[in-house]
Amino acid sequence: MLRRTLTICILGLAIAALRAQQPPPSAPSGAAPATQPGQPAQGSPTSGNTMTPVERADATPKDQLKNPYADSDAAVVESGQKLYTSYACSGCHGGTGGGGMCPPLTNDIWVYGGDDDTLFRLIVYGSETLQGKGYSRKSQENVVGAMPAMGQIIKTDDDLWRILAFVRANYHGAPECKFGCGAK
Repeated sequence: MLRRTLTICILGLAIAALRAQQPPPSAPSGAAPATQPGQPAQGSPTSGNTMTPVERADATPKDQLKNPYADSDAAVVESGQKLYTSYACSGCHGGTGGGGMCPPLTNDIWVYGGDDDTLFRLIVYGSETLQGKGYSRKSQENVVGAMPAMGQIIKTDDDLWRILAFVRANYHGAPECKFGCGAK
């Protein structure tokens, strides 16, 4: 069972890596330009200042990363859901973040905490490298595998912020735990 689960996760990461290398489809002639995954929305908080997730994490001091998007912005949440699927996050965390072989993203236990800075860096660096950068576990969760580094797979920091807005919009833990209860 574990071998099958790991194979599924590896295939999901491979698919995400291949999708990340493909150029976005072009719009039909005369169509209004649409926001494509990998490109910030025109006028978005990060437009014109987009970096890869690794560049953003490496260039920003610890505890300074903040999501420019609100989890109440339906358009951002919808684009975050599409990105979540296209980068194969669902392969490990489930289609709506409810869990799978890895922890649910919608419960009140977030192993490293739930602030924007920590979540962004956890996804970028993976759990093993994150620990080497001074972050530590705040709680425990039943986990089959470590979080892999996705910073080279997710194209832009804007994509990652949108994914995190989708995750936050679907968070179902206790309201007082929105940023990582279980860290008691």
